Amino acid sequence: MAYSSLSAFVYDCNVCPTRCDGVSKGVYRFENDVLFSEQYEQMIIRRINRSGKYVASKSIEPGYPDITVKDLNGEVQKFIEVKVQQRTFMQVVKHLPAGNLSPSETVALNQSDLLRYFAIENENNIPTTIVWVLMNRMCVVPVHTQQLYYQQISALSKIYKQYGDARRFRRKSGEGDLVDGVHKGVTVNYHFSLKELKRWV
Repeated sequence: MAYSSLSAFVYDCNVCPTRCDGVSKGVYRFENDVLFSEQYEQMIIRRINRSGKYVASKSIEPGYPDITVKDLNGEVQKFIEVKVQQRTFMQVVKHLPAGNLSPSETVALNQSDLLRYFAIENENNIPTTIVWVLMNRMCVVPVHTQQLYYQQISALSKIYKQYGDARRFRRKSGEGDLVDGVHKGVTVNYHFSLKELKRWV
Protein backbone atom coordinates (compact mmCIF):
# COMPACT_ATOMS: atom_id res chain seq x y z
CA MET A 1 0.00 0.00 0.00
CA ALA A 2 1.32 3.41 -0.89
CA TYR A 3 0.55 6.06 1.67
CA SER A 4 1.06 9.64 2.69
CA SER A 5 1.49 10.78 6.27
CA LEU A 6 -1.23 12.73 8.06
CA SER A 7 0.91 13.74 11.02
CA ALA A 8 0.21 17.43 10.31
CA PHE A 9 -3.52 16.96 9.72
CA VAL A 10 -5.69 19.55 11.45
CA TYR A 11 -8.98 21.29 10.70
CA ASP A 12 -10.86 23.86 12.76
CA CYS A 13 -14.57 22.99 12.66
CA ASN A 14 -15.42 26.48 13.93
CA VAL A 15 -14.45 28.01 10.57
CA CYS A 16 -16.16 25.39 8.40
CA PRO A 17 -18.70 26.86 5.93
CA THR A 18 -20.59 23.51 5.78
CA ARG A 19 -20.36 22.55 9.44
CA CYS A 20 -21.84 19.17 10.39
CA ASP A 21 -24.97 19.43 12.54
CA GLY A 22 -23.67 17.22 15.36
CA VAL A 23 -27.05 15.52 15.70
CA SER A 24 -27.21 11.73 15.89
CA LYS A 25 -29.07 10.38 12.89
CA GLY A 26 -31.24 8.17 15.12
CA VAL A 27 -32.07 5.76 12.29
CA TYR A 28 -29.48 3.05 11.68
CA ARG A 29 -30.17 0.81 8.68
CA PHE A 30 -27.89 -2.10 9.49
CA GLU A 31 -28.65 -4.12 6.35
CA ASN A 32 -28.26 -1.08 4.08
CA ASP A 33 -24.90 -0.26 5.69
CA VAL A 34 -23.68 -3.81 5.07
CA LEU A 35 -24.64 -3.70 1.38
CA PHE A 36 -23.04 -0.27 0.98
CA SER A 37 -19.78 -1.44 2.56
CA GLU A 38 -19.64 -4.53 0.36
CA GLN A 39 -19.35 -2.32 -2.73
CA TYR A 40 -16.11 -0.91 -1.36
CA GLU A 41 -14.87 -4.32 -0.30
CA GLN A 42 -15.16 -5.40 -3.93
CA MET A 43 -13.40 -2.21 -5.07
CA ILE A 44 -10.45 -2.98 -2.78
CA ILE A 45 -10.38 -6.64 -3.84
CA ARG A 46 -10.17 -5.58 -7.50
CA ARG A 47 -7.48 -3.02 -6.73
CA ILE A 48 -5.30 -5.61 -4.97
CA ASN A 49 -5.82 -8.26 -7.65
CA ARG A 50 -4.87 -5.83 -10.43
CA SER A 51 -1.39 -5.62 -8.96
CA GLY A 52 -0.75 -9.24 -9.92
CA LYS A 53 1.25 -9.77 -6.73
CA TYR A 54 -1.54 -11.04 -4.47
CA VAL A 55 -4.93 -12.71 -4.67
CA ALA A 56 -7.65 -11.05 -2.59
CA SER A 57 -11.12 -12.46 -1.97
CA LYS A 58 -14.06 -12.16 0.39
CA SER A 59 -13.29 -13.97 3.66
CA ILE A 60 -15.39 -17.07 4.29
CA GLU A 61 -14.35 -17.72 7.91
CA PRO A 62 -17.10 -16.44 10.26
CA GLY A 63 -16.01 -13.50 12.39
CA TYR A 64 -12.89 -12.78 10.35
CA PRO A 65 -12.13 -9.44 8.64
CA ASP A 66 -13.85 -8.79 5.31
CA ILE A 67 -11.01 -9.65 2.92
CA THR A 68 -8.37 -12.39 2.85
CA VAL A 69 -5.17 -11.67 0.91
CA LYS A 70 -3.00 -14.58 -0.25
CA ASP A 71 0.28 -14.73 -2.11
CA LEU A 72 0.51 -16.44 -5.50
CA ASN A 73 1.25 -19.73 -3.73
CA GLY A 74 -2.01 -19.60 -1.82
CA GLU A 75 -0.56 -18.70 1.57
CA VAL A 76 -2.55 -16.16 3.61
CA GLN A 77 -0.55 -12.96 4.01
CA LYS A 78 -3.04 -10.48 5.43
CA PHE A 79 -6.63 -9.80 6.45
CA ILE A 80 -8.38 -6.51 5.66
CA GLU A 81 -11.45 -5.03 7.34
CA VAL A 82 -13.30 -2.28 5.45
CA LYS A 83 -15.25 0.50 7.18
CA VAL A 84 -17.17 3.13 5.20
CA GLN A 85 -17.85 6.35 7.14
CA GLN A 86 -19.74 9.40 5.95
CA ARG A 87 -20.25 11.20 9.26
CA THR A 88 -17.91 12.43 11.94
CA PHE A 89 -18.41 12.52 15.72
CA MET A 90 -19.08 16.23 16.19
CA GLN A 91 -19.39 16.01 19.99
CA VAL A 92 -16.28 13.90 20.50
CA VAL A 93 -14.56 16.57 22.65
CA LYS A 94 -17.62 16.85 24.89
CA HIS A 95 -18.14 13.12 25.34
CA LEU A 96 -14.52 11.95 25.22
CA PRO A 97 -12.53 14.91 26.59
CA ALA A 98 -9.48 12.81 27.46
CA GLY A 99 -9.37 11.12 24.05
CA ASN A 100 -7.16 13.77 22.40
CA LEU A 101 -9.48 13.91 19.37
CA SER A 102 -11.14 16.62 17.31
CA PRO A 103 -14.29 16.08 15.20
CA SER A 104 -12.77 16.46 11.76
CA GLU A 105 -10.07 13.87 12.38
CA THR A 106 -12.16 11.23 14.17
CA VAL A 107 -12.99 7.79 12.76
CA ALA A 108 -14.70 4.94 14.56
CA LEU A 109 -14.60 1.16 14.72
CA ASN A 110 -16.98 -1.26 16.40
CA GLN A 111 -15.21 -2.11 19.66
CA SER A 112 -16.25 -5.77 19.58
CA ASP A 113 -14.75 -6.09 16.09
CA LEU A 114 -11.58 -4.37 17.21
CA LEU A 115 -11.09 -6.75 20.14
CA ARG A 116 -11.87 -9.76 17.94
CA TYR A 117 -9.24 -8.70 15.40
CA PHE A 118 -6.69 -8.27 18.18
CA ALA A 119 -7.37 -11.88 19.18
CA ILE A 120 -7.26 -13.21 15.60
CA GLU A 121 -3.90 -11.59 14.91
CA ASN A 122 -2.44 -12.87 18.19
CA GLU A 123 -3.71 -16.37 17.50
CA ASN A 124 -2.69 -16.69 13.85
CA ASN A 125 0.25 -14.28 13.67
CA ILE A 126 -1.18 -12.96 10.39
CA PRO A 127 -1.38 -9.15 10.16
CA THR A 128 -4.74 -7.42 9.88
CA THR A 129 -5.28 -3.99 8.34
CA ILE A 130 -8.31 -1.77 8.94
CA VAL A 131 -9.24 0.41 5.94
CA TRP A 132 -11.57 3.37 6.45
CA VAL A 133 -13.32 4.71 3.34
CA LEU A 134 -14.25 8.34 4.06
CA MET A 135 -16.99 10.04 2.07
CA ASN A 136 -18.88 13.33 2.38
CA ARG A 137 -16.44 14.58 5.00
CA MET A 138 -15.72 17.83 3.15
CA CYS A 139 -13.11 18.99 5.65
CA VAL A 140 -11.09 15.92 4.63
CA VAL A 141 -12.52 14.56 1.39
CA PRO A 142 -13.35 16.58 -1.77
CA VAL A 143 -17.03 16.47 -2.69
CA HIS A 144 -18.18 13.45 -4.76
CA THR A 145 -15.01 11.51 -3.97
CA GLN A 146 -13.78 9.06 -1.38
CA GLN A 147 -10.43 8.63 0.28
CA LEU A 148 -8.97 5.56 1.92
CA TYR A 149 -7.03 5.56 5.18
CA TYR A 150 -5.58 2.53 6.89
CA GLN A 151 -3.62 1.23 9.82
CA GLN A 152 -2.32 -2.10 11.07
CA ILE A 153 -4.09 -3.77 13.99
CA SER A 154 -0.76 -3.95 15.83
CA ALA A 155 -0.53 -0.13 15.78
CA LEU A 156 -4.19 0.30 16.76
CA SER A 157 -3.62 -2.08 19.68
CA LYS A 158 -0.93 0.24 21.09
CA ILE A 159 -3.31 3.21 20.82
CA TYR A 160 -6.07 1.19 22.49
CA LYS A 161 -3.77 0.34 25.39
CA GLN A 162 -2.65 3.98 25.67
CA TYR A 163 -6.13 5.54 25.82
CA GLY A 164 -8.29 2.75 27.23
CA ASP A 165 -11.83 3.92 28.04
CA ALA A 166 -11.02 7.51 27.05
CA ARG A 167 -11.91 6.75 23.43
CA ARG A 168 -14.85 4.41 23.95
CA PHE A 169 -18.40 5.67 23.42
CA ARG A 170 -21.77 3.93 23.60
CA ARG A 171 -24.56 5.46 21.57
CA LYS A 172 -28.26 4.94 22.15
CA SER A 173 -29.97 2.22 20.16
CA GLY A 174 -32.04 3.52 17.26
CA GLU A 175 -34.42 2.47 14.54
CA GLY A 176 -32.91 -0.17 12.29
CA ASP A 177 -30.57 -1.71 14.89
CA LEU A 178 -32.88 -4.72 15.22
CA VAL A 179 -32.83 -7.24 12.35
CA ASP A 180 -35.30 -10.12 12.70
CA GLY A 181 -35.44 -9.50 16.43
CA VAL A 182 -31.65 -9.54 16.85
CA HIS A 183 -29.75 -6.36 17.78
CA LYS A 184 -27.06 -6.09 15.09
CA GLY A 185 -26.38 -2.37 15.02
CA VAL A 186 -23.12 -1.06 16.43
CA THR A 187 -23.65 0.83 19.68
CA VAL A 188 -20.17 0.73 21.25
CA ASN A 189 -17.46 2.33 19.13
CA TYR A 190 -13.78 2.94 19.67
CA HIS A 191 -12.30 6.04 18.07
CA PHE A 192 -9.05 6.88 16.34
CA SER A 193 -7.52 9.96 14.77
CA LEU A 194 -6.65 10.40 11.12
CA LYS A 195 -3.26 11.54 12.41
CA GLU A 196 -2.75 7.95 13.61
CA LEU A 197 -3.57 6.45 10.20
CA LYS A 198 -1.97 6.39 6.78
CA ARG A 199 -3.61 7.44 3.54
CA TRP A 200 -3.84 4.79 0.85
CA VAL A 201 -3.07 6.50 -2.45
